Amino acid sequence: MKKLVALIPLLISACGGGVLEPHGPIGAAERYILFDATVIMLCVVVPVIVGTCLIAWWFRAGNLKAKRRPEWAYGGQIEFVVWAIPALVVLFLGGIAWIGSHDLDPRAPLRSTAAPLDVQVVSLDWKWLFIYPGLGVASVNHLVVPVGMPLRFHLTSAGVMNSFFIPQLGSQIYTMAGMATELNLQTDEAGTFGGLSAQFSGDGFSDMRFDVVAVPTQEFEKWITATRAQGGSLDAKEYSHLAEPSERNAPVSFGAVSGGLFEAIIASPGTPPTDIQVTPSPQGL
Repeated sequence: MKKLVALIPLLISACGGGVLEPHGPIGAAERYILFDATVIMLCVVVPVIVGTCLIAWWFRAGNLKAKRRPEWAYGGQIEFVVWAIPALVVLFLGGIAWIGSHDLDPRAPLRSTAAPLDVQVVSLDWKWLFIYPGLGVASVNHLVVPVGMPLRFHLTSAGVMNSFFIPQLGSQIYTMAGMATELNLQTDEAGTFGGLSAQFSGDGFSDMRFDVVAVPTQEFEKWITATRAQGGSLDAKEYSHLAEPSERNAPVSFGAVSGGLFEAIIASPGTPPTDIQVTPSPQGL
């Protein structure tokens, strides 16, 4: 018993950092939908469990008051309850899913007074490439974003289909070669949140993870400046090496990025672009 009690804190801590601990408006809205759906389903599950126990207790062998009616075949009230409750559950769950899927459309811009930050995401074997097109920098397996600023992701894959997911921010979305998907997210507070691949894509899939570091805008500007200062260019040659399959990749950043790299990856899926020139890094946010 003592061992079981000692395991409780461990089990509770294992639930942290997921979809039930959101740090953004999309994640919070998705948790709200999850709770609503759970309560609606419990309205069926709990009465069924209680009813099963009561029926088993009432029709026990020692209860002489329980009557057995083998000729009974139909009861209108019972049929009404049996069919009405599941119909209402389906109606409520369907309404929540319908309204929520439109309100949380991944392509729908978030309401904010701040302009969104564009981030281009490329899923590789087995790593994540993040390009900041308006800032001229890039990073691998490390995403730094400003707190409170809408994030507009444009996503594609350089190979097999993958799935981009930051549980605490919400909205898993697929990346596919030859096309771009769009996702809008936002962080409400500073912190480090885990991101991962939610689609099996080969040997290195389990280690295809990255950190999302949300910082105040001033610290984000400092990070951009430091990244540019440390140098490194993500050009066609460097991307060709980066696109080769590799596992457990350490985070790395680039102070300059080839203009049009993301578009070239979409235009030539599976083939590293080779004729792209590095453009100067824009200044400021």
